[in-house]
Amino acid sequence: MRILLTVLIALLLTVTSAPAQQGQHVTMTNDALKWVEPPTFPGAKLAIVQGDPGKEGPFVYRVKFPANYKIAPHYHKAVENVTVLSGTFFIGMGEKFDQGSGKELPVGGFVSVPATHRHFAWAGGQETLVQVHGVGPTDITFVNPADDPRKK
Repeated sequence: MRILLTVLIALLLTVTSAPAQQGQHVTMTNDALKWVEPPTFPGAKLAIVQGDPGKEGPFVYRVKFPANYKIAPHYHKAVENVTVLSGTFFIGMGEKFDQGSGKELPVGGFVSVPATHRHFAWAGGQETLVQVHGVGPTDITFVNPADDPRKK
């Protein structure tokens, strides 16, 4: 009985965390997410929920930012849709980081940033979790190459 239960649990985890094929149902639970520290956001944690942002097709990922985390001005080659799941997230538009011009997004807040639109962001005074979705491929390009942590 224990072996059967172990096999069923393993099968369930495989089905719920497997990448979706076109037109297939996707189910994901928080405990199935695989969190990694992305090279673009050192100190933050990222988990892919669906798809692959670097490839064609829909993608969904989540990012946990520590309190007061700052993201330098950047842009993406695809539309970026962001929903705040916990904490407070701030976003500003433009090529210069200016907290005075940012917009506060509380839990449930949403922003859609057009492709190639320059923007910057930061987390509020507590850990903040956002969910990002769009249609890939996408990427991140920092306005000032010196701000790109992959080059440090």
